[in-house]
Amino acid sequence: MALPNRYDAESIELKWQQFWSENHSFDCEIDKSRPKYYVLEMFPYPSGNIHMGHVRNYSIGDVVARFRRMQGYNVMHPMGWDAFGLPAENAAIKHNIHPASWTYSNIDNMRKQLKRLGYSYDWQREVATCHPKYYKWEQEFFLKWLEKGIVYRKKAPQNWCSNCHTVLANEQVEDGKCWRCSTLVEQKELTQWFLKITDYADELIADLKKLEGGWPDRVLSMQNNWIGKSIGAEAIFKLENSEKEIKIFTTRPDTIFGVTFMTLAPEHSLVDELIKGAKNETELRAFIEKTRNMDRIARQSETLEKEGMFTGAYAINPFTGDKVPVWIGNFVLAEYGTGAVMAVPAHDQRDFDFAKKYAIPMKAVISVDGKDLDVNTLECAYTEPGIMINSGEFSGTPNEEGKAKIIAALEKNGCGKKTVNFRLRDWNISRQRYWGAPIPVVYCEECGMQPVKKEDLPVLLPLDVKTHEDGRSPLPTCENFVNTVCPKCGKPAKRETDTMDTFVESSWYFARYTDARNEEMPFSKEALSYWLPVDQYIGGVEHAILHLLYARFFTKVLRDLGYIVPEINEPFANLLTQGMVLKDGIKMSKSKGNVVDPTEMISKYGADTVRLFCLFAAPPERDFDWSDAGIEGSARFLQRVWRLYQELRPYIFAMNPCSSTKEQADTTEAKNLRLREHSTVKKVSEDIGNRYQFNTAIAAIMELVNDTFAVKEMLIQNENGKAILSSAMATIITLLSPITPHICEEFWQDLGHTNLVGSVAWPTYKEEALEKDILTIVIQINGKLRGKVDAPSAVSKEELEKLAINEPNIQKHLEGLTIRKVIVIPGKLVNIVAN
Repeated sequence: MALPNRYDAESIELKWQQFWSENHSFDCEIDKSRPKYYVLEMFPYPSGNIHMGHVRNYSIGDVVARFRRMQGYNVMHPMGWDAFGLPAENAAIKHNIHPASWTYSNIDNMRKQLKRLGYSYDWQREVATCHPKYYKWEQEFFLKWLEKGIVYRKKAPQNWCSNCHTVLANEQVEDGKCWRCSTLVEQKELTQWFLKITDYADELIADLKKLEGGWPDRVLSMQNNWIGKSIGAEAIFKLENSEKEIKIFTTRPDTIFGVTFMTLAPEHSLVDELIKGAKNETELRAFIEKTRNMDRIARQSETLEKEGMFTGAYAINPFTGDKVPVWIGNFVLAEYGTGAVMAVPAHDQRDFDFAKKYAIPMKAVISVDGKDLDVNTLECAYTEPGIMINSGEFSGTPNEEGKAKIIAALEKNGCGKKTVNFRLRDWNISRQRYWGAPIPVVYCEECGMQPVKKEDLPVLLPLDVKTHEDGRSPLPTCENFVNTVCPKCGKPAKRETDTMDTFVESSWYFARYTDARNEEMPFSKEALSYWLPVDQYIGGVEHAILHLLYARFFTKVLRDLGYIVPEINEPFANLLTQGMVLKDGIKMSKSKGNVVDPTEMISKYGADTVRLFCLFAAPPERDFDWSDAGIEGSARFLQRVWRLYQELRPYIFAMNPCSSTKEQADTTEAKNLRLREHSTVKKVSEDIGNRYQFNTAIAAIMELVNDTFAVKEMLIQNENGKAILSSAMATIITLLSPITPHICEEFWQDLGHTNLVGSVAWPTYKEEALEKDILTIVIQINGKLRGKVDAPSAVSKEELEKLAINEPNIQKHLEGLTIRKVIVIPGKLVNIVAN
């Protein structure tokens, strides 16, 4: 049955989507006879509707998945839902429905939207993190962490969002505000659960080397800076007239002779003792309270106005014996380093600014030439390398060399040691909200905190509760949930009412996909060994620190607990961070009224056109601005391909791509089209397979379509020409199929093929087909372009030289000149040296 003249995208797309679904065309299983390829896009939060950012992300992933299948890989391409967390809970409260109803309804809707775009997902592996069959396993992980000491509970100041009624990890505070709702973050003293990510800091930073070449340099740098490894010294300053001491960490032990004051974090354990009974104790405590309520991220900012107060106490410099005043400052945090710093204002800009503000003396201990440095003339701290001065026996030593010597002296005298410090802090996973995975512990008056027994998992999140309008969790007042029995003594006990941070769920979902229907374990080692690591991971750069760092940490922890095989140390071998889709130069948002609805675009143009435009508009790593003219252009291109196929259909027949022969290319037009066909396969294969430059790959296919249009009337005249056209059309169809799969399947079936175009081997070009019979040779005189000449590809150097010299325009430029030398580069250029 011939295809209709009009391109009806909707009917074609629905037809093939139904076929793929009914035939499980993209389901996959372990097949050790084939190389595997695991492609994964970051799974979405089920907000209710997909947006253009989703379409771009998932279209990129789908092209990669389809391309790798055609290359012969056993491809796994799964999809699921990051379904727990604040957004679903807040939306449910706003709409006065239960978070579970809201979430599952949205999942149903978004699944339909994704299927309507024709993505080649293995839906048998679908997971939703809010389902007990999913979070049961992370509760089991929690019990293992507890047993091994990887998770612990402590009281500490926490980032608190008053709007979301929950704590935030440091990574979830952006510019002093909640990353979800932009409310200013406060500090609140709470007892919370922490994962010891710091135990893995060294490995996390060292293994970034393994990701070089596979991850963007920008992301590697962001992770490196966040983990923040510093090598330096820990030094002990004893308090005057006390047995107590202050430990400091410094990366500049070479400046220890220049310490003129100490600065403690207001939260430091010694502060209360130091200020007790001071004349200005009231003012000191007010300053401490004010500073504790500041955002901790803001307190580390370079632009923070440095403030402090003198405690009245003194410490003793372990080298000089000098009394050093002890201050408290708003720029020092208890959880970074030791919560205390030695201040050397002559050689640290932050200390310099502080000393200037409060008229604290300075002492220079490094100068450029080893001569004395007048601190009264300094306009800023001297931080360059130099020679140590005013440093006792170390004076005259280059300061870099002096660092090691000072550390050796500290260790010899028992007042310090070489130390490695990290900026990274342990991960607070407690959340004071309802819609999350329950933490599987109980509290018994006699036995204390007790883990739930493994056989009693999952601890189910109760669904028979009503959320509070202000966002407070209903769990503490849900008696059926809270009241339980102690697993150790059997007496009444209370359940933990905090839930886990939703980033816990997204830190291992990629592993669950490998064995998503396993009810005996989270995943089998056989499945993990075959599928992991993810070969290509795709998502936004905004997840560079939060999700990606946590997923790397989880992989290493689960490896050490025996869940993941030892050879898997990193979850994602390659990472592609795609840019955003903008409208009128700004990010799409409902509040700005500039949202482009994918459903409307699909209804108007078809899924293939939407996919094509999202891939053609810009390289994947760059943002692109949505353009109505752009999507119209993509629609016109597919209509043009449809028209080309319709006009060729009476003359072409089923052939594999790139299968016409050299002998069949018996005219100039045939040779040129065959050359274009094979060169397009070469470029598209490189652009998709090596560089993910989909826009240039599409541009190359467009050129092939144009060239085919240009010569079709000449080539349909004989059988050889028809073979050349049949091969070219087959190549157009196969190259386009990962990008616009529906229309290509329709063409392929209409040609009489019984297999899917998506199962056809990816085209391979022939070197002989890339050889040109006629080459255009550039002619230069003294290095300047003066003309061009067409020459047979097999022409000799001597013949090419004659052709160039005799070219009329070259003859004109050579008048009055004597040829001194002729340089011939075969197949490219002739340069005539003359004067």
